[in-house]
Amino acid sequence: MSEPESAEIDDLNAMPQLKRGWTTGTCATAATRAAYTALVTGEFPDPVDVLLPNGSRPAFAIATTELGEGFARASVIKDAGDDPDVTHGARIVSTVRFGAVGSGIQFKAGEGVGTVTRPGLVLPPGEPAINPVPRDMMRIAIEEAAAETSGPRDVIIEIAIPGGEQLALGTLNGRLGIVGGLSVLGTTGVVIPFSCAAWISSIHRGIDVARATGISHVAGATGHTSEKAIQGFHALPDVALIDMGDFAGGMLKYLKKHPVPIVTVGGGFAKMTKLGQGLLDLHSRSGEVDLGWLSERVSETGADSDFVQSVLTANTANEVMENCRLRGLDIGQRVADEAWATAAKALAGSGSLLDIVIVDRAGQVIARTPPRKVG
Repeated sequence: MSEPESAEIDDLNAMPQLKRGWTTGTCATAATRAAYTALVTGEFPDPVDVLLPNGSRPAFAIATTELGEGFARASVIKDAGDDPDVTHGARIVSTVRFGAVGSGIQFKAGEGVGTVTRPGLVLPPGEPAINPVPRDMMRIAIEEAAAETSGPRDVIIEIAIPGGEQLALGTLNGRLGIVGGLSVLGTTGVVIPFSCAAWISSIHRGIDVARATGISHVAGATGHTSEKAIQGFHALPDVALIDMGDFAGGMLKYLKKHPVPIVTVGGGFAKMTKLGQGLLDLHSRSGEVDLGWLSERVSETGADSDFVQSVLTANTANEVMENCRLRGLDIGQRVADEAWATAAKALAGSGSLLDIVIVDRAGQVIARTPPRKVG
């Protein structure tokens, strides 16, 4: 899994210090090492330490253990820190069994862990959704434990997350073609609270899947209402929908390097106003709606000077939009045109057709640009 460009996650440095947590992959690795050691020695180490990609060795308490005929099972409770992770508090379970001589380390999806069904992800269809870095971490853990215990290196590792199939409904897994549960993720082993990097990475994976399945038109939206409106407007399948959120830049920069024929960017009036202003991160931390800029756009619709002046003291962008509607002023189209210019600059060189769609709070399309080829 590729990492987002550093410029896309600089805002993390400005965020308040929050408690970091551990990825699902790290917890699975700790449970795996404990289970393997017990399978060989009959004793579960507790706590158990694991090596992270950054070279650190955190230790983890073991929540549950079970030793049976030909298997050992251990679990770790995931602590995601201050991140609103759907798997925070979930039990990550590893069951380890001996494999056939020469078979190496094999991975299986247990209860609540998904299976890849579509091309375009880092794992091929049919594989358990246990990503490469967690797999490498578990391989290292087995190698270390085998060296310490003189145990075999041919094992089957089955990772389960009880309740994971239900938890997965709150993720993008279904859209990405991962069925049956969650993914075992992690590139660093550590969860950064409210991680912009994680969201941008999910945007990239959504684009990868869309391209791999032959989708020629993708649409990124700022929220659920605008996404549903854009999907209906363009008659797009779910796999074409990219959960862009506030990260217009994260999506467009990736599409510039990994283009598709048609790109739609859409959202509510306020978010598209920010895009029109030139912002590619549409979150409030990166900037508010510039009412001065918006008043200039209102002036371009032919509004009288008193109304143009009143825009400067408006409470919200949506208030301006509603007041323009009452006066028959098409501010939506002016904002859409400016948003297109910003997005086209970020997408320049891709050869894609680009359009902008603005949606109101009721889910109605109120403005759009025709698809036009970016320079």
